[in-house]
Amino acid sequence: MFRKIKDNLRRLLHAMKIIKGKDTIEKATGVAISEEMYKLIELWKQLYTGYHPDFHDVKFKHMGKNKTRKRASLQLPKLVSQKMASLIFNEKCEVSVSDATLNEFVAEVLEANKFNSEFRRYLEYAFAMGGTALKVYLEGDEIKIAYNTADTFIPVAWDNKRVTEGIFISTFVKGDKYYTLLEYNVFENGVFVIKNELYESKAPAELGIRINLKTFYPALEERVDFHEVEAPLFVYMKPNTANNFDTESPLGISLYANALDTIKALDIAFDSFQREFVLGKKRIIVPATAVTGVVDPETGDFVRYFDADDEVYQAMDLGGGDSDKIVDTSVELRVEEHVGAINALLKILSTQMGLNAGAFTFDGTGIKTATEVVSEQSETFRTKQDHENNAEQAIRELVTAIYELGYTFNLVGKIKDFDVVVTFDDSIIEDKQAEVDRQILLLTNNLTTKVKALMKVHGITEDEAIRLAKEIDDEAKKNALIMPNMEQIFGQGPDMTKTNPDNTAPANTNNTENTGQGDE
Repeated sequence: MFRKIKDNLRRLLHAMKIIKGKDTIEKATGVAISEEMYKLIELWKQLYTGYHPDFHDVKFKHMGKNKTRKRASLQLPKLVSQKMASLIFNEKCEVSVSDATLNEFVAEVLEANKFNSEFRRYLEYAFAMGGTALKVYLEGDEIKIAYNTADTFIPVAWDNKRVTEGIFISTFVKGDKYYTLLEYNVFENGVFVIKNELYESKAPAELGIRINLKTFYPALEERVDFHEVEAPLFVYMKPNTANNFDTESPLGISLYANALDTIKALDIAFDSFQREFVLGKKRIIVPATAVTGVVDPETGDFVRYFDADDEVYQAMDLGGGDSDKIVDTSVELRVEEHVGAINALLKILSTQMGLNAGAFTFDGTGIKTATEVVSEQSETFRTKQDHENNAEQAIRELVTAIYELGYTFNLVGKIKDFDVVVTFDDSIIEDKQAEVDRQILLLTNNLTTKVKALMKVHGITEDEAIRLAKEIDDEAKKNALIMPNMEQIFGQGPDMTKTNPDNTAPANTNNTENTGQGDE
């Protein structure tokens, strides 16, 4: 187990080092790489995993010697990424395609690849590291989906809509050598091409020399041309936040990229809060003569010092007449001050990420997240909608990639045009009944159509809504024919033409005389 963790760490460090090794990776690929962006991605990833040396290594002196300890952390990067991902996506998300055959085919592919659970996980990674990449490939006669984090993908070409070309990086270590597989997904003369190159090096910071691909990948082709493919077979998705670190880069930034100072301050406050209980615990001061001193093994000096790990007794030279006195000391813990400081910083952090000020609270035992329904006017709702738009577009592009690959290998027929509708489960942040009532109100006041209302309420495509609307209308007409009218229920009413043959106003049936009054 420990060896596996060590190997994974070596692999990750290798991947980041060859990306940041600008001279080697750029020379091999011919692609300009934003080295600073990948340094930031590494920083965000370290914070997500819970340890970044500049944040969590605390240096101090003890008995004149330099010491280092690890600062306690609230693990907020993990928490905020998980929070946003859970607000946007869960396993109740539905993906519908307007073409029935393609809809069934896509549903089978997504289910076989456990898309709902895996996409939720990599959506969290995207918020943590600034992006994620998904690619489709064929294994046997089945379409597979590979999920990649931001540190294993290099964009090559892009437009205003999406990243159109990219390089995927896979690394592994065998013995004392490092291996890197570069998978190019590019267009050449209008044809989508996938090229594979394998490199070997003796240092993790070097890409090394190119070797025979069949050495470790006997079933992998060096080049595959997809003449029928019109769209990329991969998707790059990022948080819907502008990149203020490199405005020319298509790479996204972490959800907490602009809140690092606040995160560090929160960890400092939490570390102080934790050590308040360690350093401020009750102690009994006894005369120095009552306990044995400590001999420094290096100098041989007899010394006594404040030991934070001592549970009860502390030896001190009280001096004077109190040299034999035992003193019971209790330090007042600053719990409320720490909790108040942490909550104030949490409000700042929430605002920096576009969430409500009360999104996170600290109660002295841990971080709590808000669970109340989020209104459409709240900051959290608007931010959630922004990120949801990017996630929805990514899923649509993924469905297109599945179709492109399926059609290329005759797994599904040619379809000229189709619509993809992604319905997110918003039950955790909004009242479904309130949305239904809203659509009814809009429909009643002729402010929307029945088709659009059905699309919104049921989360279906326009064609499905048109069919459903027709079924509802047909059912209403059928019920109208079946329901008896008033004459069928109560019998034939009086024939007014017989009592009033001249078709004038009916005679006054009351026993009162017509005085001519009351009609003026």
